[in-house]
Amino acid sequence: MSDILLQLPYPIVAALLYAALGYHFWNTRWRETDKPHIALPMQTWERASIFVALLVHGTGLYLELFGYGGMRFSFSLALSLMLWLAVLIHLLESFHARMDGLQPMVMPLAAICAFLPAAFSDAHELMHARELGFKLHFLAAMLAYSLFTLAALHAVFIGFAERQLHRRAMTRGLGSLPPILTMEAILFHMMAVAFVLLSFALGSGLFFSEEIFGKAFAFDHKTVFAFASWGIFALLLIGRHFYGWRGRLTLRWTLIGFGMLLLTYVGSQFVVDVLIDRS
Repeated sequence: MSDILLQLPYPIVAALLYAALGYHFWNTRWRETDKPHIALPMQTWERASIFVALLVHGTGLYLELFGYGGMRFSFSLALSLMLWLAVLIHLLESFHARMDGLQPMVMPLAAICAFLPAAFSDAHELMHARELGFKLHFLAAMLAYSLFTLAALHAVFIGFAERQLHRRAMTRGLGSLPPILTMEAILFHMMAVAFVLLSFALGSGLFFSEEIFGKAFAFDHKTVFAFASWGIFALLLIGRHFYGWRGRLTLRWTLIGFGMLLLTYVGSQFVVDVLIDRS
């Protein structure tokens, strides 16, 4: 009980920090004012604040994952880790590409997911977590999830920007976003990297299932959703490279692929950890 009480402040403090940052970025980038719609790049102190939130969040995650001797996991820890990695990637990417205007959605999602382990403490110990093959499989899968999360958020923002432009409504939020072509380039860049990581995770799980998980490969609903999402992203990348696909149809299928990817582990584990266990 004392260990749980010691670990409890981390997700709560991290959630509060993310929420405060989300409000700050909304107030400075999205809230309508009488001032001109000028893009405001991320400031040094803002990056430092995000880093502090990541440090607190990461400390809590490490204690939850490895603080009991083995490695524990659950749907809430999966979502929390996904958003921790997504915010970290977003922060690192902001040094190389313009990511202004995306924080008001990224930070509130991070706040919700950072708090989940405190609300749902149904973690279970993972078998074979010490195996190198499992570690590589797990890392590739989590990085792929995180990059696809950012890609899905980019797709939402691109759709929003296109609708606003069609309506000729120049809002402060639209003015803070990068150009649509730049956002599309970032979207497909992240999708390509995430696709490689997802391919490695699926391939390692398919061909080395017994070595990684201690059992033979099983064809179940999670496998169907995983390969369905892989196929969707493969078609999107092929269409982009050879035919220059873009627009609403591409954005819609990006979100569909991401939704299917979530169902492969997070959705099914939510049913097992929460709905079935508590019933």
